[in-house]
Amino acid sequence: MIEENARKASSALGRVTQVKLAMQRVALIYNPVSGQVSSRRDSAVQGALGVLCAAGIAADLFETNEPTGAAAHTQEAVRRGCDTVIACGGDGTVHAVLQNLVGTQVALGVIPLGTANALASNLGLLGSPAKVAEMLLRAVPVRVPVGRIHFYDSAGNPASRSFLVAAGVGADALLMSRMDARLKRRLGYILYLIEAFRVWAGGSFPLFDAAFTAYGSNTPRLIQTSQLLAVRVRSFGGALRELAPGATLHSPRLHMLAFRTQSRRRFMRFLLAVLFGRHTFNGDIELLEAASIQCQALNGSTARVFVEADGEVLGSLPVRIEVVPDALTLLIPPNAQP
Repeated sequence: MIEENARKASSALGRVTQVKLAMQRVALIYNPVSGQVSSRRDSAVQGALGVLCAAGIAADLFETNEPTGAAAHTQEAVRRGCDTVIACGGDGTVHAVLQNLVGTQVALGVIPLGTANALASNLGLLGSPAKVAEMLLRAVPVRVPVGRIHFYDSAGNPASRSFLVAAGVGADALLMSRMDARLKRRLGYILYLIEAFRVWAGGSFPLFDAAFTAYGSNTPRLIQTSQLLAVRVRSFGGALRELAPGATLHSPRLHMLAFRTQSRRRFMRFLLAVLFGRHTFNGDIELLEAASIQCQALNGSTARVFVEADGEVLGSLPVRIEVVPDALTLLIPPNAQP
């Protein structure tokens, strides 16, 4: 089947094969349970593999249905000497692959098959797997910073993760903790909207402390906030476009949304403004820039505050979030503006 797909793909690669390819040996890590269920998904992924093979790339397909499997396959790809690993799934699959590529020279590529696909949307990698594979053939390997979040896991042990899209403390992490994997495969993006409404209607939005020094200032700040989102991308795709103006994968700083309010009405007003591209930042909702931030529970508080990165629920407070420079090689299409 691979040879057949390669022959079909070769006709679409006339101008691509004239370009010096950034990839030579590739591991494509495929998560068949990402996003909504589709009977055509396996053949579509084979089409993407065929595009790579037709371009003269040595490409292997690894299938996994859990994050630990994606991580293990990534480690194996690095050991085999692959110059590129392509995460073929959702942001969770990308997140699992990312952990074993940070600090190496192995490039990360993305073929979106998930529900939100925030990173792929930000990079302009939209379309069928075969089409995205063609775009990756023209992509440029670029060294970028990554976010790093230090937290305590469910067993109370210190841990850390890298992230590319965003890391959140508070309501958004609570939302992610309520997502049911089976329902997400059936309902897709609609489930995010349903659970967001449930969190808005029934959440308590407990406050916590956030300490940081704003970019351009020498004065430390301590604020109380119910939601903090450290953003690394310009667009989240879907309904949340241009959520944090100025955020970019190339930035050496964190761009952070801090909700200094527990008001449900204020949360709703802001989210509705985001949907129409009219949101502003002042008073109880701030847009901040800093090199790092430390979050911890208020003195005497017993409320549990969840923590997430790239949509994966990690644990709870206390948390430190920072940016690690020159950490990852990312395949970015020439016309993308991440």
